[in-house]
Amino acid sequence: MKKIYLSFLILVFAGAVNAQNSCAEALSISAGLHTVDTVDGTEIPLPICAANGLGASNGEWYTYQPTDTFNLEITTDLEQNAGGDTRFHVYTGECGNLDCVAGDDDGGVIGNGYLSTLEIVVYPENSYYIAFDDHWEPTGFDFELIESEYVAPPPPAPSLFSFTPESISLSGTLRGAVDMNGDHLDDVVAIQNTSVNLAVQTQLGLAATSLPTVLSDNTPSWSMAAGDVDGNGWNDLVYGGGSGACIMFRSDDGLTFDQQFSDEDFESGFFLFSQRSNMVDINNDGMLDVFVCHDVQANTYFINQGDAGSMEFIQGGLGDIDGGGNYGSIWTDFDNDGDIDMFIAKCRGSSELISINEMHRNNGDGTYTEVGEEIGLADPIQTWSSAWGDFDNDGDMDVFVGASSFQFGGHKLMMNMGDGTFEDATVGTNLELIEDDITSIEWTTHDFDNDGYLDIMGGGGYIFRNNGDMTFDLAELEFWNGPIGDLNNDGFLDVVTSSAVQYNDGNDNNYLVVNTIGTESNQNGIGARITVHTESFSQIREIRSGDGFRYMSSLNAYFGLGQDVAIDSVVVNWPSGIIDVIESPEINTSLTITEGASTLSVENEVQASLSVYPNPAINELFIQASKNMIGSRAVIFDVQGKRVYAGILNANRVDVSSLETGNYILQLVTDEGVAAESKFYKK
Repeated sequence: MKKIYLSFLILVFAGAVNAQNSCAEALSISAGLHTVDTVDGTEIPLPICAANGLGASNGEWYTYQPTDTFNLEITTDLEQNAGGDTRFHVYTGECGNLDCVAGDDDGGVIGNGYLSTLEIVVYPENSYYIAFDDHWEPTGFDFELIESEYVAPPPPAPSLFSFTPESISLSGTLRGAVDMNGDHLDDVVAIQNTSVNLAVQTQLGLAATSLPTVLSDNTPSWSMAAGDVDGNGWNDLVYGGGSGACIMFRSDDGLTFDQQFSDEDFESGFFLFSQRSNMVDINNDGMLDVFVCHDVQANTYFINQGDAGSMEFIQGGLGDIDGGGNYGSIWTDFDNDGDIDMFIAKCRGSSELISINEMHRNNGDGTYTEVGEEIGLADPIQTWSSAWGDFDNDGDMDVFVGASSFQFGGHKLMMNMGDGTFEDATVGTNLELIEDDITSIEWTTHDFDNDGYLDIMGGGGYIFRNNGDMTFDLAELEFWNGPIGDLNNDGFLDVVTSSAVQYNDGNDNNYLVVNTIGTESNQNGIGARITVHTESFSQIREIRSGDGFRYMSSLNAYFGLGQDVAIDSVVVNWPSGIIDVIESPEINTSLTITEGASTLSVENEVQASLSVYPNPAINELFIQASKNMIGSRAVIFDVQGKRVYAGILNANRVDVSSLETGNYILQLVTDEGVAAESKFYKK
């Protein structure tokens, strides 16, 4: 970006050495370096435009008149100020009637990080006041104004999405758009310390109700997740707060919530600074566990013991970098091996390990290995969350790593290469054109216009529409991010904001909603992967509890079908290894699939002959099939039907060295189901 520096103009008038002590006496300045001797002016800057509220005693005032439209950087984040602590406010208007433009307190990185820096767009028809205060310290410092050539961001795409707001009246912190009464219709969830307040879907719309709770030690000030942990048919909640986490179990009659885990449940002096929380079956035993990102220490999780939701608290083993830095955890099967992996978005903004994004690959035995650098996802981008989905509909999960600032690099679209590695594909998608003022802590992906391609929501009030050719158009919304679900059961995804539901006005595209009920897997089917095949698309979705950074969105899977008028099949790969296939379901409706109810009959559905050798096998099992099975999923079951191995077939052999001696069944599985199988014996 071209930098334009104007000459530094010093105005000196006799008897006016303190001319900047008030708004009326503000000193006129232009671009360049300036010095504040001390903050001792008599007028305190008001209104407050920067963080941390009232508390100043003095101010120093300047006026600035741009000669053109510029990007203006105002900064004290200079080496000569290292160790200082500044705050400033930027106004337009007239003295005595000022309007905030922006402000900054601790945006700097030099020294202790308490210096200030801000970039805004300024216009020649406006005059600006820049006022420093002594909220933290009155000592002098230098500041600089830097004018840069203004390049307008891409214009918002017109009428790509249309939403109509409708007010809701719920007290508490709005955190969820998820089914809470077992009818698979998304409800609005708001939390108070003594109640869970719901807006439940009915035939007449959303009806408010309240369920009492014991006084919880936390509210979900940072995040919330939902799922049926104790298997009683009602979704429970996990609250992630700035000083702890707790699980709120819903009673068997569904009428109340009770807390498990309070301060006394942790070791003496233990401090849990929760960020993203999730419900997920970490050890794949068929029961939901709870995972909580820890901001300042190793991550924590709670393993379900199967006794009415009894949970074992564990710290370590899934993100153990000293100092934590763990913000946005997303559980996804990135390598298509049938088990769930976990990506952690980091937000400390440096090259140190505490700031490097991580991917923890599931080893299939309840343990995980960090492989972020190995697969190309170790990155110091300052980010609180990531959006995982199949953006190009090629059958594997890609990721948009959304920046919360551009301090250490901007947004990145990382494409899954199909072999478990990722490459940066941002350039050429239009995502590389996003300006650094379009940042946020919330990044999620859903198909908001039901055209069959996943869009990206983030940036504080934008949807990046997927055009289907790996380019994205920027659509600006009139609201910010929130939990996402279908709040009027019309097949189009809506967004909950602070006091309203933003109803998606939809279009004439078709859709399918899939609801999952686990039997061998957890009851919600969290961790299941669903594939929908139509004439134009093969699309995948995963059932997740907790995506983005803060909110709990729907546990249903939503598929836009575009103008396709028929569905060939729906395939569900459950965490247990069971595969269900539904042939030719109806469109524009909700389809509920119970695990095992539509399992392929191996005898009737095998598509290829298969032989294996040597049999008995010792370390490797070699495969001969009547057609090429490279790229299919190899799954091995023991004689009790338990899955003991799952992986992508990259060569005509499978490593079986870790298996115990005994009889096994090998299945080769494609999206259409079981394609081939063979029995073998392992020595």
